[in-house]
Amino acid sequence: MKKSPVVGLLALFGLIGTWSCATVHPTPPSFYIGDIPYSVSTQLSLDDRIAAEEAWKDLREGRADDARKIFLRLGQASPLYGVGLGYAQFALGDLEGAAASFKASIERFPDMTPAHIGLAQIFEAQGQKDEAFTQYREVLRSEPGSRWAKPRFEKLRNELVEQAYAEARAAQAAGNRDGQKKALLRVLFYAPESAGAHLELARIYGEERSPANRLVHLKAAYEAKPGDRAVLQAYADELYKSGDFGRSLDLYEKLADLEPQDKDLAARIQDLKNKLGVVELPSQYGLIPAQDAVTREDLAALIAVKFKDFFRVPAQATEILVDISTSWAQKFIVEVASRNVMSVYDNHTFQPSRIINRAEMADTVSRLVAFLEGKGVKFVPVLETRKIQIADVSPDNFYYEPILRVVSLQIMVLSPDRMFAPEKTLTGREAASILDLALVLAK
Repeated sequence: MKKSPVVGLLALFGLIGTWSCATVHPTPPSFYIGDIPYSVSTQLSLDDRIAAEEAWKDLREGRADDARKIFLRLGQASPLYGVGLGYAQFALGDLEGAAASFKASIERFPDMTPAHIGLAQIFEAQGQKDEAFTQYREVLRSEPGSRWAKPRFEKLRNELVEQAYAEARAAQAAGNRDGQKKALLRVLFYAPESAGAHLELARIYGEERSPANRLVHLKAAYEAKPGDRAVLQAYADELYKSGDFGRSLDLYEKLADLEPQDKDLAARIQDLKNKLGVVELPSQYGLIPAQDAVTREDLAALIAVKFKDFFRVPAQATEILVDISTSWAQKFIVEVASRNVMSVYDNHTFQPSRIINRAEMADTVSRLVAFLEGKGVKFVPVLETRKIQIADVSPDNFYYEPILRVVSLQIMVLSPDRMFAPEKTLTGREAASILDLALVLAK
């Protein structure tokens, strides 16, 4: 049975109608679009914020032309103008235009994270790995926990580090030291914490007799791997060779914790302590500031430790003392007594447990000042001695002259009513403060 022409036309029109009713869904972009930064969003007016959010939705749903129109309408004054156009151009396949827009946005707003995100993807798509790495790093500076950027950054960084290490190995095999250094420095550009690259550069600078550069890289390697034995050893040795005994001692002691049976290391540590005049402080020393009353052994220890730099040259004669063998401060007592900084009794006793008073403290400080003057230290009186009047210490008092001396220097002072209180005892904190003031004047 033949169909009539009318039926055929109706069928055709029906098909056309079916086509005209079909909905064409836009394709979302294949790249990632970062969120509008909160700091940017809050700068926008309500209308602009609504428009920007609509444009951002258009971008993510594949309506790049619609989004582009909104950004053009917002105008160049909008902080989202450049980055928004960049994503629209990116979606439309204009990578050069998109890159230019992203760069313009970053130039105006360096912390515009979505622009860095867009630029990173363009660079990576174009094979510009170094440039992509830089942009991913910028994203992570603003958003350290970015779940999108972090894995991509780490993957790219690992690729670049491995490539740079391969170049370094090839340059080393070819005897190209400059090429090897250049490649290792590239490793550090990508991964500054790479202890291996720092150590290799330190080795090269050692061969080139460049100790300053060697130290820089050994320090960086130590900061990256503070518990690594090889790094500790190399850094400590280099510091020792450079004459930085203080820091080398610290590192050797850390190394000794890892290698407690190393006798050579123990000998090196002891040698350094001797060079530096390091004093091993007994636990009792740390308790002195809390003492209600200071003893002679406490005072001897405070002086020996605080003024150790002035005691480095051995005393010409050692004072014979018969009652200090059981004192925790025996070594310190010998130091100060042999230099006449603290007095010794006629029967060769020191009486380490005897509590001192302010008069005896003044005598000791006066002796200490005389000792330091013998080392070339100049003390300038603050007060003229002839103008000092002490109400409770007469000129015929045994301690009058030393008291007058320390008061003139204002290391120890009188009360407002001109009293010195010679019989009063001192706390540990008071004694330490007096000696600290003397040390400041000595320096």
